[in-house]
Amino acid sequence: MWAAAPVLLLLLLLLLPLARRGAARLEPAGRAVLITGCDSGFGHLLALRLHRLGFTVFAGCLCPGGDGARRLQREAGGAGRLRVLRLDVTRARDVRAAKELVLSHLPERGFWGLVNNAGISTFGETGWLPMETYEKFADVNLLGSIRTTLAFLPLLRKYKGRIVFMSSIIAYFTVGNGIYSMTKAAIEKFCDALRLEMKKFGVQVCIIQPGNYARSTKIQPPLSAEEIWSELSEEEKAVYNKEYIQERANFFNSILSEGSTNGSEVVDAMVDALTSPAPKARYMVAKLKEKALVFVCALFPTVVMDSVLSYALSKVKLA
Repeated sequence: MWAAAPVLLLLLLLLLPLARRGAARLEPAGRAVLITGCDSGFGHLLALRLHRLGFTVFAGCLCPGGDGARRLQREAGGAGRLRVLRLDVTRARDVRAAKELVLSHLPERGFWGLVNNAGISTFGETGWLPMETYEKFADVNLLGSIRTTLAFLPLLRKYKGRIVFMSSIIAYFTVGNGIYSMTKAAIEKFCDALRLEMKKFGVQVCIIQPGNYARSTKIQPPLSAEEIWSELSEEEKAVYNKEYIQERANFFNSILSEGSTNGSEVVDAMVDALTSPAPKARYMVAKLKEKALVFVCALFPTVVMDSVLSYALSKVKLA
């Protein structure tokens, strides 16, 4: 029995692409999708794309009166199928209000998808950031997605819909932004459990894992050494010197400057997750070198990945 397992696995891998090509894609008309984090970035682009495809779109924005939300409404042409709503995923009352709005404006085919896209990022070594920052990141990036998911699960089960989560390749490793990495690793595990549990209801759960798209989303603005230094506690200033802070800031900002500006690549994956008859569990949208890092992290001993990242990170000696 076990001897045949590799052969069966190989056949499954060969047949999966055929299954994805064989069935017809979803008809968007009359189906509703709620997206969080539509003020800018991937959420903004996805809301417009889904609207053009014919979905009824509920675009959750942190600032519904802000420039991003107003631009979204203009670009959608003021059509009734796209509604901008206030949605701070850290506030339970915002999530409840979003659900009430969706229920009162459901199209004929019901609620099809929830896209947990809202997120925040920053840079800094572990001791540089106060506990309040860790709590905020967990509340937005992890608990925010869980909060919206729990609220909309009954509707998703009823209509056998889709749930899409925005993760990152940073879930596998970290290069100075461990606070972001930990929330993405946690949301991946939440999704793994949810995906298996939802299969019996016909609900599909997908994870999007972008590489470096910093210039597409502006989720992480560049940080100067002066900004970092001014936020350090006196205990941390006694450990780190300004030269080290400057080198780390330069290193991280150089990574941001290399980010792709083609956010439509990630949106393509999100659309496929919502419309494909056989969506993938994970969509990794990244450069070859980024995928290679994930490969090393997944398949090699931890000491190998630690050596690679240690070499890439700061070589400035502490005082």
